[in-house]
Amino acid sequence: MLPDVLIIGGGAAAMTAALYSLRAGRSVKLIEKEAFGGQIADSPRVENFPTIKEISGLEWSDKLFTQIVDLGVETEFDEVLSVEKDGDDFVAHCTYGDHKGRSVILATGVKHRHLGIEGEDHYKGKGVSYCAVCDGAFYTGQDTMVIGDANSALQYALLLAKTSKHVDVVTLFDKFFADKVLVDSLKAQQNVTIYHDWNSVSFNGNGEKLESVSFAGREGTSNEGKTMELKTKGAFVAIGQIPDNDRFANLVELDRGFFVCDETMATKTPGVFVAGDCRVKKIRQLTTACNDGAIAALSASNYLFQKD
Repeated sequence: MLPDVLIIGGGAAAMTAALYSLRAGRSVKLIEKEAFGGQIADSPRVENFPTIKEISGLEWSDKLFTQIVDLGVETEFDEVLSVEKDGDDFVAHCTYGDHKGRSVILATGVKHRHLGIEGEDHYKGKGVSYCAVCDGAFYTGQDTMVIGDANSALQYALLLAKTSKHVDVVTLFDKFFADKVLVDSLKAQQNVTIYHDWNSVSFNGNGEKLESVSFAGREGTSNEGKTMELKTKGAFVAIGQIPDNDRFANLVELDRGFFVCDETMATKTPGVFVAGDCRVKKIRQLTTACNDGAIAALSASNYLFQKD
């Protein structure tokens, strides 16, 4: 049976879109290439979702996944390589086969931004990581490091501070760009050292494992002309995310890689909607991802209603 809504992605926006579509009586197939949950599943603690005082991102996403499974969502683990029109419908070309749908919601999220410095690719998985929730436990009792200055970086540092011997937090600028409660909490940690105004230069090691990270003082600051090398067993990079949407440019207009849509999440192609961090927007939060998913689902349902 051809599903009414084909959803590409498995994060908060995608699963919320599935929830609203299913409750509207629509059949849904959700295609995700890795694991359901998206970026929020990596967050050790969520404290700003309405009605929930505190919950881990993984637990939150697990609850939503269970909810849509109970409502009858069909799921596929596969990577979508492209999507194109197929008469009145759409077909998603994937690594292991094709999947069709009457409408499409693209909720592809974003991927971790890399520093692009010497040794990064080599030591990825050998001491360099982009997810403290996933890999932090491997460095229990050892010295770790976080490179970054926003909410995710501080959340990673706070998580690591509970299990690491010591945590160095290194930022490019002279301040944090994070919620005050996170900044205050980080500064209160006894085993955390903060370094501002340092530019990452290279990841260093013995070829098998990371041993240190080299930095150079940022130009125009008191650190200009200085260098430092910090020893660490695990370095966690948290400097933001970037979109990966070029494969859908045939259907959706892109702005610096992000999807362009209107307030109903509709794109230039009738029947194709977008939702979540993958689209052009100023605020990227769990609540705004859910908002997008709900709107995209209702818009897709209305599109199908007009066709039927």
